[in-house]
Amino acid sequence: MRIGVVTFPGTLDDRDALRAVSIAGADAVALWHGEDDLQGVEAIVLPGGFSYGDYLRAGAISRFAPVMDKVVDAARGGMPVLGICNGFQILCETHLLPGAMIKNAHRGFICRDQPLTVENNRTAWTTGYEPGQVIRIPLKNQDGQYVADESTLAELEGEGRVVFRYAAGATHGPAGFEINPNGSRHDIAGITNAEGNVVGLMPHPEHAVEAGFGPDQPGQGTRTGTDGLAMFTSVLRSMVS
Repeated sequence: MRIGVVTFPGTLDDRDALRAVSIAGADAVALWHGEDDLQGVEAIVLPGGFSYGDYLRAGAISRFAPVMDKVVDAARGGMPVLGICNGFQILCETHLLPGAMIKNAHRGFICRDQPLTVENNRTAWTTGYEPGQVIRIPLKNQDGQYVADESTLAELEGEGRVVFRYAAGATHGPAGFEINPNGSRHDIAGITNAEGNVVGLMPHPEHAVEAGFGPDQPGQGTRTGTDGLAMFTSVLRSMVS
């Protein structure tokens, strides 16, 4: 199975995403923003970072990269696509996912191990989790506040398209943001499209795939967390089911 990871100017976490794909057991394929060839991949990851320096608006310039026309077409045709942090912002800019990402409510950058509640385990990327399961993966952003109008939020909630929600138990958060770190509406950390093949989330599952390098797992030890790996193994199962 071949999973592509797109690199834009300013992408920071492409190598981490490629490693996560490899650890999950797939062939990791590096894709360049300036090319319009998806190289026969069967799923795509848009990784985190600050594409084009977040100039204009986070993810807004990347939306016009040559590779994105192919990504949008592939996603609309059913290919699994995962957007992580800046990748989530790009998915919103392409309208593959609704809503928008704006500056954190406390106006600062945040970096912490973040608990999440799994709300939807029926997407291509989340079948390896249980509904209601609390996982812990790293979060790092400054434009992480998810916003949408009330009708869009109602649609997401009514159709079960909220995939992850911020949960209690994080440390080192800004005062008043112990659970919801950035002010996102409805505590939303990740959503999906109606078909369940496109998922975007702000926290970084690719940083929680390998013991010794992941987040601290309460009761289990330092850097033992691997809760992010199930996102990458889930999509492999979805592609053969």
